[in-house]
Amino acid sequence: RWATFLDPEPEADRAALEGAFERLAGFSPAIAGSADPTATSFGLLEVQVDGLEALWGPESVLVERLSTALEPLLAGRPRSGIAGTRFAATVAAAAAAPGRLVAVPPGAETTFLAPLPASLLTPDDDVRARLRRFGLRRIGQVAELAASALVVRFGEEGARIGARARGEETDPFRPRRAPERLRLGLPIEPPVGELEAVRFVLRRLATALAANLAARGLAAACGRLALGLDLAFARAGTPGELVVETRFPEPTADAEAIERLLLAKLERTPPPAPVARLELELSGAEPAAGQQLPLFVPQALRDARLGWQLARLAVTFGEDRIRRIEITDPEAPLAERRWTWRPVEGIEARGLDGGPAAISTGGAR
Repeated sequence: RWATFLDPEPEADRAALEGAFERLAGFSPAIAGSADPTATSFGLLEVQVDGLEALWGPESVLVERLSTALEPLLAGRPRSGIAGTRFAATVAAAAAAPGRLVAVPPGAETTFLAPLPASLLTPDDDVRARLRRFGLRRIGQVAELAASALVVRFGEEGARIGARARGEETDPFRPRRAPERLRLGLPIEPPVGELEAVRFVLRRLATALAANLAARGLAAACGRLALGLDLAFARAGTPGELVVETRFPEPTADAEAIERLLLAKLERTPPPAPVARLELELSGAEPAAGQQLPLFVPQALRDARLGWQLARLAVTFGEDRIRRIEITDPEAPLAERRWTWRPVEGIEARGLDGGPAAISTGGAR
């Protein structure tokens, strides 16, 4: 047998992992891992798949898509694991054959982990040695012990290894970078020219992104919808892309509200050619702000709903046509002198003018 030793190329390894993270971001807005070749977790790529089934299909199909996307960037197809906790998913991936998936059924983490070596529960060599001395060689043996007994023998690490053995989450998922900008896209085959078909795909994208926002307690301030156009039978000079952008009346993770507002803008300037691809981007993601509701005021959210209704009206009819009445002189002898029209504050400042500035086109292909 022969062994080949290669000189380390940390920059090439870092670039390969960064490319892998960018590729994964096209499937899920929540990814985690390190591109630092010196990190102990280098080579471990984590993807949160909650809420993506409506977009990509079952988890097994999504994993197959991920593996296919990563294969050109990495040395072969990755091992994959799916489970309800980060620890169980990592162990499942390590147990998988190259290019294969090990999926742990929901709630079966304890059963899956039970026959595996207890040394997997911790990277601490001292704790591993003490587990062997106590005769705890399988994860199932650790799971049977009371949490208090593990804490007495192993300290704080005992509480963690006990929770992992019982299939409990000990390491909350933290995205690799703050999801300030979430983006997902889908091809449309064959290309469609009807807005109702575009609306159907937009709804899927908005639902998937909104679910990821809500799962992290975030809300998006802006939305951007990019339509890739099929120019096969289009007129000469037709742009290859149509982009619709808007700022929401308030940060939101409501898929229906996002869909309606973007579609209302799109209806004012329909695509000049069939749509072959749809890409939705939500930006300005920030922690969702709660609202204290008064005990005896059932319509406490009416102001928020009014803001969205005004935004839709501004998009449909133009910002210059949205006005409010202000009482100026209630004692005036003529009724028309008792009030005046005033512009609605905030619509223009929020970018909800509904004018052509919100519609931009890219260059022709």
